Order: sequence, then C-alpha cells, then structure tokens
Amino acid sequence: MSITMDQTVREIAIANPGSVHAFEALGIDYCCGGQQSLRDACQHANVPLDEVLRLLSTLDEKSSGGDGDWHNSSVRELASHIVGRHHEYVRRESPRLISLLAKVVDRHGASHQELKSIQELFGAMADELSIHMMKEENVLFPYLIRMEAALEEGREAPPAMFGSVEVPISRMLADHEDAGALATQIRNLSQNFRPPDEACTAYCALYKGLEEFERDLHQHVHLENNILFPRALDMERREGSYARK
Repeated sequence: MSITMDQTVREIAIANPGSVHAFEALGIDYCCGGQQSLRDACQHANVPLDEVLRLLSTLDEKSSGGDGDWHNSSVRELASHIVGRHHEYVRRESPRLISLLAKVVDRHGASHQELKSIQELFGAMADELSIHMMKEENVLFPYLIRMEAALEEGREAPPAMFGSVEVPISRMLADHEDAGALATQIRNLSQNFRPPDEACTAYCALYKGLEEFERDLHQHVHLENNILFPRALDMERREGSYARK
C-alpha cells in the first residue's frame, strides 16, 4: 500500500479500511478531521509521521477495519448498514451506559468529581445522536435512496422538501462535530478511559463501554462524512446534469 504524507486521512481510510484500527490506536482523527493531510493529522495527534507511514505501509490492502470496505457499495446498502449497525448500537448502548453512569456516580462521584461531568456530557451526546439518527432515517437516507434509484433508471430524482442535499448534509456534519467534541471531552476527563487503581468492576466496565462507544462513533461518522455524504453530493451533481439535458 503506497501512502504519502500529503494524502488526506480520509483517502487512506477509504482505500484501506484496515488503517482505521491504526488511526484509532494512534489517536488520529479519520472521521470529522478526515480532510487533513496525514502530515497535519500526525502533527495534531503528536505522533511521529515516519512511524505512522511505516505502520501503514505494512497493512494489507485487503485487510478490513472494524466496519469493512463500503467504498464500492450502493447508497442503499451503505445506509442500511449504518442504520442496522451504528444506529442500533447507539440505541442499545446509550441506555445501558446511562444506567451504569448513574450507578458509578452514586458510588464514586464524591471522590471522583469528573464522573458527574462525564455523566452530563454523555447524556447530552446520547440525546443529540437520537435526534440526529431520526432525521437521517426519516428524511435524508430515504431521499438519497430514491435519488440513487432515479439515476440508475435514467430519470430525474423526486423533488426534495429541503432543496439541495447540501442543506441536511451540512446539518449532519455539524452534529458530527458536536458529538465528536463531546466524546473528546469524555476521553480527556476519563484520562483516556483509564479507571483509577481502586475502581470497582462497574467503574471499569463503564470506561470500557465509553471507549467502545467512542470507537463506534468514529467508524459511524467516517462512513457518513467520508463515503456516504460525498457520494450524495456527487449524485446530486450528476442528477442536475441529467435534468439539464
């Protein structure tokens, strides 16, 4: 796999899904920050560029990250995957982690003041993601699927209530930025999800769950920011060209 320091992190993650695991381990933002060059991303994450290039060069181009290779899938397939895997994950894990946070805060909050802040931040993130997913499932994704079908059949896409797809996509991107910022605050407050030495089983389970939630969020946002949304904008441009013929 030939990689240069001037390639964007997005390009690398799309071309080789296996790089996602490396980016996660190195703390390199490949989802919201995917437009950065690898050089800039390494500088921001404070990791040596040479070591990252060497690590990425050892990856098999056919290796898969935690979410597979969706670069050549249809919009319908990708949207279905996002909903079935990532949206359902959020819906399943959010109540569990909120309940676990309440238990750990009750037991350890007095001696670990950061737990209350983590509880508030995660609650805000869960609420925001719930609304975000509902908009995608009820409005944006169904329209993108209809647009794809229209292009495949050589006809114009149906009119959209929101005008250009740039409008809802810009809102989804802003939601991703907000969720990412909340997740980063949680990571910082938890000392990179490292429980204190005296932590009980529930405390350790909480931090493990929060770390897994962050990892899933990164993969979720990567699929939308770097693959689905650019494809949607390209479809709209192609559909516009078709309509003008």
